[in-house]
Amino acid sequence: MPTVPPASSFAWPAGKRCAVSLSFDDGRVTQLENGISILDSCGVKSTFYLTPPWMEQRHDAWRNVERAGHEIGNHTVSHPCTGNLEFTRGNPIEDYTLERMDAELAQANAIIEEKLGVTPTTFAYPCGGTFLGRGEDAQSYIPLVAKRFLAGRGYWEPYPNAPGLCDLAHLLGCSFDALPFETVKKLIDRTIAEGGWLILVGHDVRPNDWQGVDPGVLRRICHYLVETDEIWVDTIAQIARHVRDERMNG
Repeated sequence: MPTVPPASSFAWPAGKRCAVSLSFDDGRVTQLENGISILDSCGVKSTFYLTPPWMEQRHDAWRNVERAGHEIGNHTVSHPCTGNLEFTRGNPIEDYTLERMDAELAQANAIIEEKLGVTPTTFAYPCGGTFLGRGEDAQSYIPLVAKRFLAGRGYWEPYPNAPGLCDLAHLLGCSFDALPFETVKKLIDRTIAEGGWLILVGHDVRPNDWQGVDPGVLRRICHYLVETDEIWVDTIAQIARHVRDERMNG
């Protein structure tokens, strides 16, 4: 097994001091209508985690997103979260087994490959949850993700990843829904100072939405990222490959 170096000694490419990835979940229509044009105009490649029901009637649009250099990732077929959340009580992750989850991961990959012509290499945990079952039968499904994917991204974790130490199968993902630019800038500046990898997580791209990134804020974030020479901005898959390879060769 390769030795994992401390975060402070990690080497980012081309003299960069840190890395940042933008990611968006579910495949919501506002991402296509409002987000893609901003990202493309700024030259920022992002990762989109799709659940197949959200893809319906928009296959051509998502194929174009992938062809433009953005990453398409797996977000399960049915988006199971804890049944404590009202919207998922008909499909709670507490009722899942490892076998059922593994089948759902495979099914989502197969559907995305069939409809979009690309096989996802990274995964985003719905609602950030990594455990299924209840009580003594509760189990983490991080090992399933580690076997199937290059990387798995979490949610609701307001910290950058330490590249020499982080678990690629459970990367920290920081929500930037409804955040003002100044708050996101502080997160980015902290990432520069620590030499880390910040993964931002959004849902809708529209103003005045508790689960959405304001388009004006998104544009300011993109401009700040591309204008700051110290930051490598890329998809989760691209940066995860670099992290994996640096560890193996370190």
